[in-house]
Amino acid sequence: MTTAFRKPALAIALVATAIGGLATVAYAQRDPAYEAARSSGAVGEKMDGYLGIVGSASPDLQRLVDDINIKRRAVYAERAQAASATLEEYALTAGCIAISRTVPGEKYQAPDGTWQTRTSAPPLRDPRCP
Repeated sequence: MTTAFRKPALAIALVATAIGGLATVAYAQRDPAYEAARSSGAVGEKMDGYLGIVGSASPDLQRLVDDINIKRRAVYAERAQAASATLEEYALTAGCIAISRTVPGEKYQAPDGTWQTRTSAPPLRDPRCP
């Protein structure tokens, strides 16, 4: 993963396209199983832009997360190319946005890799977040 964005303008472009990409992916994710896993804390948003499993996973939960992450990667790859960015840069930006959009009670991955439960305070952010 890159340690910093190459240019500030690239970061701005990535944020703009990532927001659109997240809306597309998020719409596809809003099925009852995903909502239940998210609200129960079984899954959370990771810094790398993908959904992670918090704790152990049933085969059904693993399939759900894998399916969502495959869809996210496809969107990220398409949007990264359009923004002249790497997949990793785009995914990091999307992860920053997804974590910032979590609501109290939802899980997210902190910069140190630990799972945190969102409170009313802002989430812990990676210093590379635009």
